[in-house]
Amino acid sequence: MNRFRHIPPGIWALGFVSLFMDISSEMIHSLLPVFIVSVLGVSAAALGLLEGAAEATVSVVKIFSGVLSDRLGKRKALALAGYGMAALTKPLFPLAQSFGIVVTARLLDRMGKGVRGAPRDALVAELAPLPVRGASYGLRQSLDTVGAFAGPLGAIWLMLAFHGDFRRVFWIAVLPAFVSVGLLAMFVHEPPDSLKSEKVLPRIKWRELGQGSPVFWFVVAIGAVFTLARFSEAFLILRANSLGLSNDFVPLVLVVMNAVYAASSYPAGHLSDRRDRRLVLAIGGFALILADVVLAQAAGIRGLLAGICLWGLHMGFSQGLFAALVADAAPAGRRGAAFGLFNLVSGLVLLVASVLAGVLWDRIGPAATFYAGAICAGLGLIGLLAHMRTPLKPRNPIVRTL
Repeated sequence: MNRFRHIPPGIWALGFVSLFMDISSEMIHSLLPVFIVSVLGVSAAALGLLEGAAEATVSVVKIFSGVLSDRLGKRKALALAGYGMAALTKPLFPLAQSFGIVVTARLLDRMGKGVRGAPRDALVAELAPLPVRGASYGLRQSLDTVGAFAGPLGAIWLMLAFHGDFRRVFWIAVLPAFVSVGLLAMFVHEPPDSLKSEKVLPRIKWRELGQGSPVFWFVVAIGAVFTLARFSEAFLILRANSLGLSNDFVPLVLVVMNAVYAASSYPAGHLSDRRDRRLVLAIGGFALILADVVLAQAAGIRGLLAGICLWGLHMGFSQGLFAALVADAAPAGRRGAAFGLFNLVSGLVLLVASVLAGVLWDRIGPAATFYAGAICAGLGLIGLLAHMRTPLKPRNPIVRTL
């Protein structure tokens, strides 16, 4: 427990903010793919397009919010605006009577995530002492992921209690979103010296975003390849449904995945503070290859659960690690822009990945979708291992200009 004492209270508070928002979001999102396909009658390809577009929206907005947070020197205000926007859009889901309303709600919700994401990640870097930066990102990610499995678990219980009434579950999910906003407003405070001197910086030129060091662009490229291999989690839910898991229990997919994700995120971040972060990330890449192969070959619930656990292990050994790598590679005054650029590329790739996953699913079948993911993950792992011959300076900023 001593290692937790070095992590500032603001990091814990941000973790609980993420926890409650994820409870809300995942109560809805763990049921939404089945609701869209089985209740609204939408195809897997259309679902993939929606999920990809939603995540691309997050990424496009993140780059603007990241740059804006660098210019203003105020991370919390933008994070609060993003969390507030997400909370206000949650009631649209239970009110939706058509796919168009679901699309609108999903995109607005993801815009809120985009507004808050880069400023929040940059704020973590400013709150966390350098020796525990990886652990701080891992802790925030772990708490975030606790919410991400508590939400689906609550969705299962409510679906059983409400006899499969999707809309009533969606209404209950609105409440924790507003708790999240309240926690952020009251308990998260920016460091007194946070970027105050940066307010006099000249206007950021967009071409500067392309002037990162080779190490930064390596992080962006590897993140993009693994994102191509890790399409929308909506397809995990559809896979469970195709293997016979009923509508009431499909949220179990995210419960299991996020339990493994939460359990592995902090240890992975803690380990990355003591070892080459790329080596820890390689463990996550190997787990993704295994997950895709197992899910492609699964013939029942056992195979499904094994694949889902491996998917969660990949998430735990990659998401916090990518955030720490970006923070390592970006100078303090450009971290918001760096996170925004990283997420922009990843989001656009996720749009392509999710559309392709939906097309493969409709035209060939679920196995083809997951085998394609395994191939992409293999390419990413090869590139990562090859790059490990290049020495890093993991405790100091690597990118001088962004």
